[in-house]
Amino acid sequence: MADLERIGGNSFVVLGRAGMDMYADPPGAKVEDAAQFTTALGGSSANISVAITRHGGQAALVTCVSDDAIGRFALNQLDRYGIDRSHVRPVGGEARNSLAVVETRLEDTQSVIYRNGAADFEMTAEDVAAVDYARYAALITTGTVFAAEPSRSATFHAFDLARAAGLPLIFDVDYRPYSWPTAKIASETYSRAAAMCDIIIGNDVEFGFMAGDYHKGLDKARELAATSAQIVIYKMGEEGAITITRDDEFRTGIYPVQALKPTGAGDSFMGGFIAALAAGLPLQDAVLRGSACAAIVVGRVGCAPAMPTPAELEAFLSSHPGRTTP
Repeated sequence: MADLERIGGNSFVVLGRAGMDMYADPPGAKVEDAAQFTTALGGSSANISVAITRHGGQAALVTCVSDDAIGRFALNQLDRYGIDRSHVRPVGGEARNSLAVVETRLEDTQSVIYRNGAADFEMTAEDVAAVDYARYAALITTGTVFAAEPSRSATFHAFDLARAAGLPLIFDVDYRPYSWPTAKIASETYSRAAAMCDIIIGNDVEFGFMAGDYHKGLDKARELAATSAQIVIYKMGEEGAITITRDDEFRTGIYPVQALKPTGAGDSFMGGFIAALAAGLPLQDAVLRGSACAAIVVGRVGCAPAMPTPAELEAFLSSHPGRTTP
């Protein structure tokens, strides 16, 4: 079991994809009716890295991007946000970068993800072995990295290397069915990964999926907290979240806002939550600050560019002192 106080070092190695998001413009437009599109850095791990750096932490991304204009766009954006990309490897051939065409709207939101021959799945054991894990405070990953080989085996190798260096492992389940060959493989792989991690964050559907029964997700979350994980956060959308440790369990609500779109909330939650832990705040405060960051992002256009700064977070909290009761 890793020492979570190490997170106070505020420097993180993050595994997973970086890509391009294309937003239908103007906001509210459907993709098929859009007059134009705006671009932004995308990919859950890249978004989490942006959230961490916005809060003053350091993030080093480990992944692969395509050796083409879209891959170079992702690299340029990582530089723009101050993310260490020394472990981001361009790959040629038929590999293509993750591309998402999305809408800034709440009703019938469309998100078209292009993941055919995804470059980030080309991450290898050699890529993760090149990282000096002792330099970092924790390893963070999202579940997408496990969906295909060689990325899956590489990530488990990174887990072993990070654990040997004493790093806490932080896992955002982030289940995307379209990336997996079968649901059975996904469930087995996620369960294996979760059993190795110190902090696990997922929603009720994702925990239910791991449990093999969507009605038993909370039981699965409690089981993980009792047997392996130190902190498990079971998110329930508008109903808030249940945070579980071996010694405690508490519920928190959400901060109601006028949302523009549903995307980016989970990545922003992770960034705000981890930043608060790094600052030494109590666990419940860290969860609430993560929730506030999620609320801010759904009220803005984009994901990576919408991640709040500490000043923006404090301003939001001062004007939103209450939260809904779950």
